[in-house]
Amino acid sequence: MAKITYIEHNGTEHVVDVPTGLTVMEGARDNGIPGIEADCGGACACSTCHVYVHPDWVGKLPGKEEMEEDMLDFAYEPDPERSRLTCQLKVSDALDGLVVQMPEKQI
Repeated sequence: MAKITYIEHNGTEHVVDVPTGLTVMEGARDNGIPGIEADCGGACACSTCHVYVHPDWVGKLPGKEEMEEDMLDFAYEPDPERSRLTCQLKVSDALDGLVVQMPEKQI
């Protein structure tokens, strides 16, 4: 289980416990967190689960695979360093304390 903080674009914070083995996207979906649409259901076929990872976490996450990089090209205002697709972030104990912020909108 990892405690993950999801921050809406307006600054509203949601701190939830997400079970190990789920993705950060599934944690948002299962807890009704607004701002992560996940239109493709986690297949890395859209960019509607795009977030900005807190700077302290950028170097602690596994690297982006090519498919994620390609999908981020379609995200709203992607940041080359901080943008991630939450469907590609598998929850483990190592992610306890992760902080992500949603963009203004998903496209």
